[in-house]
Amino acid sequence: MTYFESIFKVLGIGLLLGAGLPAVFALGLVAFSRGAGSDGSDGGAVAAPNPAMKILGVSMFVFVGWVILTAVLWITRGTVIHYTGIDMFPFLPAK
Repeated sequence: MTYFESIFKVLGIGLLLGAGLPAVFALGLVAFSRGAGSDGSDGGAVAAPNPAMKILGVSMFVFVGWVILTAVLWITRGTVIHYTGIDMFPFLPAK
C-alpha cells in the first residue's frame, strides 16, 4: 500500500506544481493587465487603473518566483552544503 501512496503523492505534487504554477502565473498576468487599465486606443472601452489588481498580479509573480527558487535550492541542497557549509533548510532532516 505504501507504493500506491507514494505514487499518488508524487502525482499530486506534480499536478500542483506542473499545472498549478503556470496557472498562477497566467492569473497574475491577467490581474496585472487589468490593473494597468486602458486608454481605449485599441477600440475598446476606457478603463481606469486599478492598483489593487496590479499588486495582486505582482504578488502572484513573486510567489511563482519564490517557489521556483526554493525548488532549485532544494534540488541543489547537497551541493550547497558541501561547498559552502550553509544548510538552507535546517528544519528538515538531511538524508
